[in-house]
Amino acid sequence: MDLFTAVIHRLSSFRLRRIEQYALHAEEIQSQQLAVVLGNLKGTRYAEAHGYTDKSGSYIEYCKAIPVVEYETIRPFVNKMLEGERDVLFHGGCDRFAKSSGTSGGRSKFIPVNTAHLKDCHFRGGSDALWLYLSTRPDSRFFRTKGLVLGGSSAPVSCGNEILQGDLSSILIEKMPALGNIIRVPSKSILLMDEWNAKMDAIVASVMHENVGSLSGVPSWMLVMIKKLLQESGKSDLSELWPDLEVFFHGGISFAPYREEYKRIIPSERMQYRETYNASEGFFGIQNDPHDPAFLLMLDYGVFYEFIPLDELHEENPTVVPLSEVKTGIVYAMLISTLGGLYRYELGDTILFTSRNPYKFTIVGRTTHYINAFGEELMVANTDKAIATVSHALHCDVAEYTAAPLVLSDVGKGRHDWIVEFSRVPKDYAQFATMLDEELRKLNSDYDAKRYTNMTLLPLQLYIVPEGFFAAFLEEEGKAGGQHKVPRLKNDRNLIEKLLLREGITKIKNLY
Repeated sequence: MDLFTAVIHRLSSFRLRRIEQYALHAEEIQSQQLAVVLGNLKGTRYAEAHGYTDKSGSYIEYCKAIPVVEYETIRPFVNKMLEGERDVLFHGGCDRFAKSSGTSGGRSKFIPVNTAHLKDCHFRGGSDALWLYLSTRPDSRFFRTKGLVLGGSSAPVSCGNEILQGDLSSILIEKMPALGNIIRVPSKSILLMDEWNAKMDAIVASVMHENVGSLSGVPSWMLVMIKKLLQESGKSDLSELWPDLEVFFHGGISFAPYREEYKRIIPSERMQYRETYNASEGFFGIQNDPHDPAFLLMLDYGVFYEFIPLDELHEENPTVVPLSEVKTGIVYAMLISTLGGLYRYELGDTILFTSRNPYKFTIVGRTTHYINAFGEELMVANTDKAIATVSHALHCDVAEYTAAPLVLSDVGKGRHDWIVEFSRVPKDYAQFATMLDEELRKLNSDYDAKRYTNMTLLPLQLYIVPEGFFAAFLEEEGKAGGQHKVPRLKNDRNLIEKLLLREGITKIKNLY
């Protein structure tokens, strides 16, 4: 580690010691976070609407008064805040809202991002990811190089009353602390450009001759930028252009389908990949061990966690447990209560704890991103892993994919339709489809049971699309760049039917 990086890292030692306490005092730390969150709630319009007046800070009383909610329940309260009203979800007002929208036509969500939540959660998460990385990287030259940040797909747009909304990444860039601004490239003005193609050109031109040592962003969009950069520079791989490149902090989507492609375009043995679990609603997990893909649950970010077993999620009175009562090996839907004004809020992600000391977990998928039309209970974690395994075996790379069920009423069975975009194609598409089906059967016993002798599920149908297909679709939907992504799995056909109407799709004949 160079002297400058070592000095800055040494200043973070107190923070690393605090994180080490997660393993010994998790429940105590979470109790402290609940107290802070309840102080944030008391006296607000939201507390008044639910009759919450408890002064004891009791978790039991909190659960009695405040219901488990999804975004549509709190939308009316957020709308009041967008109009400039104060003391609605937390004390005071809010001038920044993270716009979060799905890809299937749903109404946009506007997540409040107040100063306390921005500082104690989002920015603390970003700095902790760096400190944890440096703690295992004695050869790092992080602060002697530049950090390329890719995000902020559109400049914030005025909502009136001096209130602005935009991608969370644009808010983070706008409000970024001084240390981050010193090493970050490109400039804030480029990152906040609102036209994606023009911004991509500007980013490439800006960073071409910089000494970049780190990358931060969503894997899919970062890959688009890297390929354009290599094309413009005439280099065969990124290590030629940036020999000091050492780490990619990534999040938003699973890295598994992209891992082989990144290894190919960044062949450096020094390169590491660290995943972070952050969303518009908050920053929740960091991959603290390069040899373990699980996230360390971050316990002192002004976030109180609760969990619902996934198989009870849609019951009228599901079991809800705090962190101290979770078990390993059970898939949970995660609830959060935050300084950003979200209380017992269903985040929409499903997770699986791999350890309780400290609390570590993997993301299984989204509560809305799965296929279970025939009892197969297929999750994104299954499909991402299967895609990665088959791609490695066939020496190909998948850029994007989505899948959905199809009911074949004439034969009383069904199948899954897959649309796949390759950045490096396999020699035989039909073989890819066959191996993908076989790998899914190995990974998911429910899928295997439904596929047995074609009893319920017929072999999957593969559709191939040209490179850039999904990016073009997102751009037409006004969702190019940044944090936007196509759902891997949907349990309905709304999205896939829209995609199948587009040009350039090739239907692959099965080998079965």
